[in-house]
Amino acid sequence: MTAIIAHRGASRAERENTIEAFVLAGRLGAQAVELDVRRTVDGALVVHHDPMLADGRLIAACELASLPDHVPSLDSALDACAGMWVNVEIKNDPEQPDFDDSDSIADDTMRELIARGEPERWLISAFRIETIDRCRSIADAAGVPIRTAWLTSAVPDGVTELLVARGHSALHPWVKLLGRDVIEQCHAAGLQVNTWTCDAPQRIHELAEWGIDGICTNVPDVALRVVAGLAERP
Repeated sequence: MTAIIAHRGASRAERENTIEAFVLAGRLGAQAVELDVRRTVDGALVVHHDPMLADGRLIAACELASLPDHVPSLDSALDACAGMWVNVEIKNDPEQPDFDDSDSIADDTMRELIARGEPERWLISAFRIETIDRCRSIADAAGVPIRTAWLTSAVPDGVTELLVARGHSALHPWVKLLGRDVIEQCHAAGLQVNTWTCDAPQRIHELAEWGIDGICTNVPDVALRVVAGLAERP
């Protein structure tokens, strides 16, 4: 059955990427949560989508203690996602002001996830393929089965061959550019497909009928009802 992944938590009902949003996602019955990881100047991993805070400060230039209360540490966010698996998106994009071409945030993130001792609960993704390549290398060297996925807008030619060759588990394409053929090609190659971000019930229904593995959504309650309805059909 298609997994429902709460995008930044139950972000239509609660403030995104907050403890409240993650806890609510679990209460609603979501199988998974997606969240965004950045790093502070003192090396703390925190959960926030944008590189800047609402007051204009760059997170990478702030100490953890100076962040607003609603910005959780990665550790506390993962605690709030108990009972669900978590798509940890590492934010390290070349066009953003906190970009680090060494990808050392991948090392820090993997170190924290490995230390938690629940490798089956984590799926790491990023738009920068070098970042997930780094995560894959770290996981393999440590002998832990943490999954990795490439996050894309358009789906490039040869993507299945690329991901298989690099040892990744899934493709995370943008829903507006996703066709059934991509899902079929990925499945034929042994790859999963989790799409972002879909809130429209009709499109959720279509994707679930196509056999997509996961749907990232701001309205997990709505998506869960749609998928449950499909499962109940004779």
